[in-house]
Amino acid sequence: MAALAFALLVGAQSQGQPVPQPFPRPGSSQPAKPAQPTQPAPQSPQPPASASAKPAPGQREAAPTEATLGVPIYPSAQFIASYDAGRGQRYYIFGAAGSFADLVNYYRTVLKQRGELVYEVPGTYEFDVGKFDEDRMAFPPGVTIKDFQSDVSGGYPNPKLGAQPARFPTIIQIVPVVGKP
Repeated sequence: MAALAFALLVGAQSQGQPVPQPFPRPGSSQPAKPAQPTQPAPQSPQPPASASAKPAPGQREAAPTEATLGVPIYPSAQFIASYDAGRGQRYYIFGAAGSFADLVNYYRTVLKQRGELVYEVPGTYEFDVGKFDEDRMAFPPGVTIKDFQSDVSGGYPNPKLGAQPARFPTIIQIVPVVGKP
């Protein structure tokens, strides 16, 4: 076996090709360089920049603050999750035990605007909180309230097992204003 390895080593040296070294040699600070590949090695895909905002697997994401979002969060609303919206934006989902009408009235008061009823069934109400710049944003900044309680649904299931309420009758989606360049 040793003779075969030696013969391969001598044969490769006589052809002028470098011999690949699987391990660094004692006393050398750098490993030997392998032979030149005919094609460049494939690059591993880089995760999107916004993915770094997500916690490591198994860790719970921290709830954003009103200062981070730039809009008030309904009192007693529970943070559910955030999602990458693209173009450096995220949107944040909250569950609320309050009724759809209560949440609409709350946001009308604190945002000092009427908002817009987008759908009657299921009830979906929208408040714009900033200007939409299609060159920098995937979604317009705003607060959307959706009624999840109906004759066929007891509400949006609480993803935290054993937490109360077991189902949220109303969901809030907040798309914060992206910082100016």
